[in-house]
Amino acid sequence: MTHRQSPQNQHPIQRLIYYGQGYRPLIWQATTCSIVNKLFDLAPPILIGMAVDVVVQQQDSLIARFGVEGIFNQLLVLSVLTVIIWGFESLFQYAYERLWRNLAQNIQHDLRLETYAHLQKLEMSFFEERSTGELLSILNDDINQLERFLDLGANEILQVTTTVITISIAFIILAPSVAWMTMIPIPIIIWGSIAFQKLLAPKYTQVRERVSFLSSRISNNLSGIMTIKSFTTEAYEIERLRVESEAYRQSNQSAIALSAAFVPLIRLIILIGFTATLLIGGMRAVEGDLAVGTYSVLVFMTQRLLWPLTRLGQTLDQYQRAMASTARIMNLLDTPITIHPGSQVLDQVRGDIELHDITFAYAEQKPVVENLSLRIPAGQTIAIVGSTGSGKSTLVKLLLRLYEVQKGKITVDDVDIRDISLYSLRKAIGLVSQDVFLFHGTVQENIAYGSSDATLNEIVWAAKQAEAHDFIQQLPRGYETIVGERGQKLSGGQRQRLAIARAILKNPPILILDEATSAVDNETEAAIARSLEHITQDRTTIAIAHRLSTIRNADCIYVMEFGRMIESGTHEQLLNQEGVYANLWRVQTGVVSSV
Repeated sequence: MTHRQSPQNQHPIQRLIYYGQGYRPLIWQATTCSIVNKLFDLAPPILIGMAVDVVVQQQDSLIARFGVEGIFNQLLVLSVLTVIIWGFESLFQYAYERLWRNLAQNIQHDLRLETYAHLQKLEMSFFEERSTGELLSILNDDINQLERFLDLGANEILQVTTTVITISIAFIILAPSVAWMTMIPIPIIIWGSIAFQKLLAPKYTQVRERVSFLSSRISNNLSGIMTIKSFTTEAYEIERLRVESEAYRQSNQSAIALSAAFVPLIRLIILIGFTATLLIGGMRAVEGDLAVGTYSVLVFMTQRLLWPLTRLGQTLDQYQRAMASTARIMNLLDTPITIHPGSQVLDQVRGDIELHDITFAYAEQKPVVENLSLRIPAGQTIAIVGSTGSGKSTLVKLLLRLYEVQKGKITVDDVDIRDISLYSLRKAIGLVSQDVFLFHGTVQENIAYGSSDATLNEIVWAAKQAEAHDFIQQLPRGYETIVGERGQKLSGGQRQRLAIARAILKNPPILILDEATSAVDNETEAAIARSLEHITQDRTTIAIAHRLSTIRNADCIYVMEFGRMIESGTHEQLLNQEGVYANLWRVQTGVVSSV
């Protein structure tokens, strides 16, 4: 289902109800079964009272007034009613448990998928400002916490409410003179429950924040385990984790200290009502003002009414945890999407790219790219070089619309990329980055990533083009070898060649090489350079490079400095200019002119 943004100043339960409108039929079915089950569950005390009435009053009992003669026949009728009532109670218990649990599963499944889908639509700056652990905590812990409440807590609240209303009405009808003694604790308990809820809410909000920090620390440490080991900082990281875990433990203990006090206090209040009914109601029965059967019903009903209220502590605990989680989930879902996809589909992409006077700055920083214009003709290979921080990689992010330009526009085949659907735009672009990300899976799956319909023959062909086939065959299981998380079982050069094979298989009309050979040795660089000669033919190629030797054959080389283009031309032309490019070449090779 699709999330409709709810007002953020609403209570989390209101936002959850607003979100759950699509589940109304299932909610009504589960609610009905919970209420009907509780009504049948409250019937046995009445049957017990009627049985006592039969034994004491015999032919003058309530059942006898309905024409049932004989004590045996009266008890037989009660026995049949007992079987029927218990049977229906069991039936509706099965129904409500199944319905609530399925509802909880459906909501957590849809909510997790929708939250993740929403995350994927957010601008890259959102992820740069938040830790992976924090987002994992929301997608896993918070959604699971909500599931646990829907699984048990919602039914508990419904059944306690049904119990209070039903028994209160029954007491007023059966014995209005005694009913008030049982009723007195109820408003006190309800008031106490609301007061505890208000006190617990901020404490469980803090608990959810602490678990988010803890999850972030663990996730970060596991990702950087090699750095931790190489710098022998295991003890340091254990101490940092201990601090986060201790903060989580302390916040939980604070919440537990409050929630644990709820049940004992409620029990004392309940004791007063139960004792008053037992004592005063018993005296009324002895004096003949109250039927013995009715007195039995009152005693049993008082217990059935008041003792379930002691579970409100546990239910409120679940409720507050769930509401704290719901607030975090809904706040994430309400995060506005700043990059709005266009609708135009590019059928035949030539690959003609033009940057029209674009300016871009990261949040609260100076512009990284300022008033930059650049044209890349279709089918040509251009290179962009410059010092670190000059804005080279930012151009890639802008072209892929990972960020939005703040001024000017970028066009592909004379169409503003903001008018092109994100799928169509990114499908036309193949990216080979210096930071290669491989998913935990097989070599074959990683090469075919983004080209799920590719055959094994096509995958092997792409690997050969990327000069990766030979080393893949030497792996323990060839193309079925598991590469490990982030490809940690492979070397940097091997990961890079798999990334190139992935791009070859995608066969995009526009190819971006972002420092594709910056972290490999000379032999691997030569192998990658040979493979790039094949894949750059007949497609628009943008090569961002630090090693100038890898881009010397480009059709045009652009030199960037502080977000601006300061030089352009072929390798030989730039050397002859004796400018920034020539100095960079001299530093790297010691040769002033081309060889």
